[in-house]
Amino acid sequence: MSINLTKGQKISLEKESGSKLSKITMGLGWDAVKTSKSEAPKKGFLSSLFGGNTSSEADDSIDLDASCVMFDVNKNIVDTVWFRQLVSNDGSVIHTGDNRTGSSDGDDEQINVDLARVPQSVNTLFFVVNSFTGQNFSQVANAYCRIVDADTNKEIAKYDLSCQGNHTAMAMTKIYRHNGDWKMHAIGENGSGATFEKLMPLMQNYL
Repeated sequence: MSINLTKGQKISLEKESGSKLSKITMGLGWDAVKTSKSEAPKKGFLSSLFGGNTSSEADDSIDLDASCVMFDVNKNIVDTVWFRQLVSNDGSVIHTGDNRTGSSDGDDEQINVDLARVPQSVNTLFFVVNSFTGQNFSQVANAYCRIVDADTNKEIAKYDLSCQGNHTAMAMTKIYRHNGDWKMHAIGENGSGATFEKLMPLMQNYL
């Protein structure tokens, strides 16, 4: 059974999964807060005639981006995986691609990790999320990140990120080596910035 994490909680991924893990998926999901028709910009006659939105809700979307930053034991960056570099140089971490709306069901973005291929020099995989277009989290609903056993598709742990506010980024969670085991730390610290570089000082605090 999947565990629902609270901020600051740490777990052993293999202990929670009940088996030896070889591959995991970090899934990020979110929805845009719906804007009522009365709050949406008004559309003219021609707009409605040629396909304008006539539903009770506006066609809202928000572009969140998941990134993985790989650190060594000395807190130095080894590699990064994000929408501009979908595969790590060693091939152990793969981003499945950018979702610019949050409108699909299930995970909107996924980052796959082959734990067996992660170099021994890498001690921590830090997962962060940024609003590339600058929309803040007051416009985000139902946000979460989760870790799934990629071999069995079994969800191991899930962390609710739905803390609305004026922040535009968040340090979500990290996966790290500890005594030969992979552990997960639910962090959930708010930040700002369109890309992971802006969260480097925040990440450094948790390494």
